[in-house]
Amino acid sequence: MCNRFDQHNISDLINDFAWAAELLNRSSAEPSWNVAPTHVRPVMRLEAGSLLIDDLYWGYQAPWAEGKVPVARNAKVEKLEGGYWGPLLKRWRVLVPANGWYEWTGEKGNKQGWHIHRKAGELLYIAGLASFAEPTTNKANNGFVMVTADAAGGLVDVHDRRPVVFSAADAATWLDPELSGEQAAEMARSMGLGPEHFDWHKVGKAVGNVNSIGPELAQPVA
Repeated sequence: MCNRFDQHNISDLINDFAWAAELLNRSSAEPSWNVAPTHVRPVMRLEAGSLLIDDLYWGYQAPWAEGKVPVARNAKVEKLEGGYWGPLLKRWRVLVPANGWYEWTGEKGNKQGWHIHRKAGELLYIAGLASFAEPTTNKANNGFVMVTADAAGGLVDVHDRRPVVFSAADAATWLDPELSGEQAAEMARSMGLGPEHFDWHKVGKAVGNVNSIGPELAQPVA
């Protein structure tokens, strides 16, 4: 996890974050049931009490790392406090609102896709890190990654990693600029929702095509 997610309707965040002094949605992204790395998608951050929603490139590479470190799409929770992710953890924590994400099981050439989502249909608030520095010619210098943790079994048992998904209340804490990097790292390690909060169903093979983004991709198949 995670190289695809479903982000087609994130309007529930208006109610979940009604406490914000202001909600400024600057996203122009269209609904997508099949978001892939390199796509530009809305992410959430808190600034001076206002909730900002901006479109950002999915993928991150520090400017000094070009030619040395590949573009990342995820950040392992075990490495958040290291030299690569530490500065983003302290300064630019974000949330990736989503309706679900995809995983695959089976052998190569005959894999089965799964759509994983909250049991009651609530919005997923996935912990993320991002950079909002000055624009450069490399899109990944200003991009986002999702934070992932050990799946620990029980969650479809299809992958050894899972995104760190927070409840709406914990998601607000993750964005709080008063939260230190050390506190944020501990939160990511211990506060992510467990398998009991999720359901999943099989989906068709069309979701494997990054050019397909329609609602049929998330529909259950026999």
